Amino acid sequence: MNKTFYLETFGCQMNVVDSERIVDLLDGIGYRQVEQAQQAQLLLLNTCAVRDKAVRKAYGHLGRFKPLKDADPSLIIGLGGCVAQQEGEQLLKEFPYLDLVFGTHNVHRLPELVDAIEVRRGKAAAIDFLDRETRLQLFPNRIGSEAVSRFVTVMQGCDNFCSFCVVPIVRGREISRPSAEVLAEVRDLAAQGVREITLIGQNVNSYGVGVSGETDFAGLLRQVAAVDGIARIRFTTSHPKDLSEELIACFGDIDKLCKHLHLPVQSGNDAILGEMNRGYDRQHYLGLVAKLKQACPEIRLTTDIIVGFPGETGADFSDTMTLLEEVRYAEIYSFLFSPRRGTRAAELADDTPAAVKQERFDRMLVLQNEISKQSWARDVGQLREVLVEGESRQGRGQLFGRTTWNRIVNFSGPPELVGKLVPVRVTKSYRNSQLGELV
Repeated sequence: MNKTFYLETFGCQMNVVDSERIVDLLDGIGYRQVEQAQQAQLLLLNTCAVRDKAVRKAYGHLGRFKPLKDADPSLIIGLGGCVAQQEGEQLLKEFPYLDLVFGTHNVHRLPELVDAIEVRRGKAAAIDFLDRETRLQLFPNRIGSEAVSRFVTVMQGCDNFCSFCVVPIVRGREISRPSAEVLAEVRDLAAQGVREITLIGQNVNSYGVGVSGETDFAGLLRQVAAVDGIARIRFTTSHPKDLSEELIACFGDIDKLCKHLHLPVQSGNDAILGEMNRGYDRQHYLGLVAKLKQACPEIRLTTDIIVGFPGETGADFSDTMTLLEEVRYAEIYSFLFSPRRGTRAAELADDTPAAVKQERFDRMLVLQNEISKQSWARDVGQLREVLVEGESRQGRGQLFGRTTWNRIVNFSGPPELVGKLVPVRVTKSYRNSQLGELV
């Protein structure tokens, strides 16, 4: 009988890809994934450290495993991802019931680590950063998929060192995967029926920088678009300072490239952007937005906003509010500033009361919710092309898919439509999804 494992994933698309790799690796040593922790012999958390809330959430879930361990001491509990990379072996001391810690560069070692624990019944940790050549050999290549949409990793790490961001600390420096490998994976996925590819990395806009003979990201997009069978292309995440004219032009002349871009601004104030070490100012960012809308008038933008960065004044925050009104984002992902150990921003003086930060945050959400509502209301009554991904969570025989703007649409239709692009008339628009009718 196969051994069983349970896996929870927190954080970004990179963690999702790492978790897919974990599933494949454990399958190779006889482990079958189960849906309930109580059914498993191996419990794993793949964690995110980008904000304190994410770390606390991971620790909270880890704590729920302790009673299971108390009831069955043979149970193996492991924690991986960014929290593991940042905290290391110290976690084994803080959580005595934890058996395994593996960092972002050591996912490939999971089978040997689990095997060692099974044999010795001890503890194990692997948190070393790997050298560039070894990392290049270990890019995930997940061949075998029944999904309609898949992530394809094109680069890892980040060289920007934004003052608030822990990513370079827990993911390491930038490396770009050879374009030949990226294209080979895309072709294989297309041959298996994958219709949509999302190219991912911490900063895809700097793909190929400093690599002799390699294409830039705009060139890679054009090569991926030439692969037969792929109907749609997306990518994330983009750093504004590296958004090139060539990449902007892609939105105007690559039909397969979805008309949606996540372009994190973080703040609308120049002084705060400087303290964040973002490498651009408000005027430059708005210039990029204008160029994107000129190249592709239908484009809809989403962004990240940090409220309450150390030293942010009421006037500074007002600049962020006016930026939201000017750009009119379809959605924003907003966060209260969370100091991350090891970053420069964690050392900055911060005398703004928490209640003031929360009031600003709430006021911003009121504004953005109205902007988002107006944005998605434009679709009601309109015919939108939807890539059907599967059965809807709504049930009742409904399917779901996404528009070019990455908006979920639920509608009634036969299961044979999965994987196809179909015309759907949007009838209602809700906060997180839309309802439509197949035409």
